[in-house]
Amino acid sequence: MQWLNRMMSALDLMEVKMEEPLDIAEFAKAACSSPYHFQRMFFMLTGMTVAEYVRRRRLSLAAQELALFGPKVIDVAMKYCYDSPESFSKAFRKLHGISPSDARSPGVQLKAFPRISFHLSLKGDKEMDYRIVQKEGFTVVGKSIRSSTIEGENSTEIPKFWQDSHKDGTVERVAILGKTQDILGLCYDTQQGGEVFKYAIAVETDALAADSEFEFIQIPEATWAVFNSIGPMPGAIQEVWGRIYQEWFPSTGYEQAEGPDFELYPPGDTMSEDYRCEVWIPIVKK
Repeated sequence: MQWLNRMMSALDLMEVKMEEPLDIAEFAKAACSSPYHFQRMFFMLTGMTVAEYVRRRRLSLAAQELALFGPKVIDVAMKYCYDSPESFSKAFRKLHGISPSDARSPGVQLKAFPRISFHLSLKGDKEMDYRIVQKEGFTVVGKSIRSSTIEGENSTEIPKFWQDSHKDGTVERVAILGKTQDILGLCYDTQQGGEVFKYAIAVETDALAADSEFEFIQIPEATWAVFNSIGPMPGAIQEVWGRIYQEWFPSTGYEQAEGPDFELYPPGDTMSEDYRCEVWIPIVKK
């Protein structure tokens, strides 16, 4: 319940600060959380980043003002922290499908993006297997792409990246360099408030050099929470990710540490009902 109240406090503050520059650190402080953990929690619980949520709320509020009071577009753009009327108009049209000027016309149809709220679901009807692992820094090698959570780009780009990498032999060539047969799906180098990140298909390696198509990535020493996933992909592991942020983090004394996280895929039939893989998340004590 304390966790829920803290997240609601952060949402309250966001509403108060809609007309001020985005300050994620301030919102995280209201939630008694680190900025990194707050952003990850917010994204996993809502499906959007803090920046995207605030952007949609601002455009929703701006549309209401334009429709009700008919102010100058430039005044509304400046009020909601846009650098220029042009950037505001572009974002406004993308969300509402019309220009800000058209929003002032009687009877025009607009999109409302209401304030979200968090609800704590106390389940407890299904155990959650995990372990805490202290692991020294290690090196992985693989192939990466840069992706974005904006409008769900990552949900299509990453599956396609896996499909293409299997088809062109990338996964096989990467696997040869691994200490084990386990393949990692690694998220790292997060930027722009969590909206942009790199994703790699990689293996842990002792190799010192590789083909130029591959990238070496250093994973720092960390304490990891490791969660088991049992069942066909991708449904089983998606359920685990959801439970980690909806159930595990709110009920423990841990929060997510800055740094990469990854899924670990042992060899096997990924569509089998008993396929086992893992989610590794770096953690720190609150």
